[in-house]
Amino acid sequence: MSKTVDIDWENLGFDYIQTPYRFLAKHVNGAWQKGELTEDPNLHIHEGSTALHYGQQCFEGMKAYRTKDGSIQLFRPYENARRMNDSARRLRMPQIPEEMFVEAIKEVVRANEAYVPPYGTGASLYIRPLYIGVGPNIGVKPAPEFIFTAFCMPVGPYFKGGLVPTNFVISDYDRAAPMGTGASKVGGNYAASLLPGYEAHERNFSDCIYLDPATHTKIEEVGSANFFGITADNKFITPISPSILPSITKYSLLQIAKERLGMEAIEGDVYLSELDQFVEAGACGTAAVISPIGGIQTQDKFHVFYSETEVGPITTKLYNELVGIQFGDIEAPEGWIVKV
Repeated sequence: MSKTVDIDWENLGFDYIQTPYRFLAKHVNGAWQKGELTEDPNLHIHEGSTALHYGQQCFEGMKAYRTKDGSIQLFRPYENARRMNDSARRLRMPQIPEEMFVEAIKEVVRANEAYVPPYGTGASLYIRPLYIGVGPNIGVKPAPEFIFTAFCMPVGPYFKGGLVPTNFVISDYDRAAPMGTGASKVGGNYAASLLPGYEAHERNFSDCIYLDPATHTKIEEVGSANFFGITADNKFITPISPSILPSITKYSLLQIAKERLGMEAIEGDVYLSELDQFVEAGACGTAAVISPIGGIQTQDKFHVFYSETEVGPITTKLYNELVGIQFGDIEAPEGWIVKV
């Protein structure tokens, strides 16, 4: 295994740590220039950049994992490339060739290989691809130029003491408008979530749960993650809506639940009035993988699922299967793993 830097891997949090290299490519005069690695962590952009004024920007979150044999692998990076292009299309930004995207990620991981946490620590290398509109502009229109960059940092396991259920509260705020940018991974969605999240934390909840903006009767997202529920009759159910960010983790869990656990995997409506059907529930995403939900506070009651202190057996199986695939301990479905 290659030499790693001297970091207390066991006590890593989910914080920014500057690593030596990042990738940067520019789109100028209608074409992508050849990107390259740079040691400069600062982006130098024009004051008229649309990313600053009108939010013409999108991003991704993904991880690289050290396996038992010391090699490094990415989890479904082409899905991140496709999702970033879907976001870019919504914002009138040029498409990024998928191979260019994945090769950029590989370059960043290779260049910062010493920062990929050792196998067995539970830590991984978090990668942040970022795509912004730049250049001199003041009108509300697409930018004249664009920057695609990707940087990385080692992060610890989201759960210090293993999987621990936490509680959430239904928000009165809307995360996204009907037919808006909810399905795109754009910064504005996250900026709008800061106040609802703060208010949830002030009430000692992990985060808030957003309902569908049209009727406020169905669960859509849990903070910045996707919701799933498990029924007593072995169904894995996750919300469907044009306002939900299509989580790569969620779609991976849908496939794992069906093909590996023999469950009925359903993407459908999750009505707030029907929470009693779920014996387990959780949130899923790149950062947390799976965050078990102990209970949900609605306006008039507190609904507990499996337990406020213990993780349900199906949630545990899903988590172990997914993490096992990501770290190379369990065989992955075809096409899920890309070696660096």
